[in-house]
Amino acid sequence: MTSKERMIAAMTNKQPDMVPVAPDISNMIPCRLTGKPFWDIYYSHDPPLWRAYIDAVRYFKMDGWHMYGGVRFKFADKQTRWEKREVSRDAERFVVESVVHTPAGDLASEITYYIADPPTSTKHMVKDLREDLPKLKYLFPTITGYDPAPLREQADYAGDDAAVGCSVGLPGIHALHTWFEGGAIGAIYGMYDYPDEFEELIELGSNQEIRQAEMLIDAKPDFLLLGASGMWTLSSPEIFRKTSLPTIQRITRMCREAGVPSMLHCCGKERDLVHILATETDLDCVNPLEIAPMGDCDLAEIKKAYGSRIALMGNLHTTSVMLHGSVEDVRAASRAAIDAAAAGGGFILSTGDQCGRDTPDANIHAMVDTARTYGRY
Repeated sequence: MTSKERMIAAMTNKQPDMVPVAPDISNMIPCRLTGKPFWDIYYSHDPPLWRAYIDAVRYFKMDGWHMYGGVRFKFADKQTRWEKREVSRDAERFVVESVVHTPAGDLASEITYYIADPPTSTKHMVKDLREDLPKLKYLFPTITGYDPAPLREQADYAGDDAAVGCSVGLPGIHALHTWFEGGAIGAIYGMYDYPDEFEELIELGSNQEIRQAEMLIDAKPDFLLLGASGMWTLSSPEIFRKTSLPTIQRITRMCREAGVPSMLHCCGKERDLVHILATETDLDCVNPLEIAPMGDCDLAEIKKAYGSRIALMGNLHTTSVMLHGSVEDVRAASRAAIDAAAAGGGFILSTGDQCGRDTPDANIHAMVDTARTYGRY
């Protein structure tokens, strides 16, 4: 099988020729391998992150899990205008202020770009939800269509070395922590101080994400990723069921009906979430199933309970094993994960979440080599 075929087979709970191996190197390692300042990739898109990722996949000879596929959406009523300006710079970082002008007023935010780390939101748009909601509404213009050219370019570049997916967000506290001053805490205060406005903001996000998903599914990527980093950890079961679950149910049903595999990424605690995903949604695959202390997942337990229903992707520890462990530590952890979850297929050997920037190349090579030898069916 090609890497693309192997990944798609496992995502859809089938048994490929061997266990696919796709450590999460979504950001920092591809940037490091370019040899360029990280701001070249994140700010100047030179090269774009998606291209750096595919180049890293080929360098490590792994199975690609390309989540950067996308289309160019077309809008009917876009009434915003963005302005960006650099406000400070030194040898290690620079700061960019963004102001979005709307008919109801301006919203300002700030991102700090680093020479050797991913960017960080350092000032946020929403200071007072009740006051800012009329402006925020203009950030959700009506989507009328799309241009598939970006996805086609990425699929052509990836070839058979990766399954090329598109990503869509999900509403919830996890999605709004970069919108609210104060991060997740600011979003939670907004939810309780202004419940009606918060509910309207969640509805705006859900409707937009469902519409995006409709367009992305129509473009026929290899899979659709629902990005929900920290969704369970930053929320509660009650809040999750109210803000996020209905959108997951809708989008995964759309994927199932269209024959496009769906995957959900939710780093952090996830054990109880997997039960809901397996029993109450049409999701095909879930990752990263992190172990303690970052998560709470036991791979063998989850495979036994839900492996007949949902494909699993995970879950080597990104710090104690991948970053600080020896090559033999990585090999042993890879074999243990394969033993726990590979039987019958429906398993992708991966890491608990994104590998750190300084993860030794030798450890990633060891993980890939173990899957290629020990992970054959």
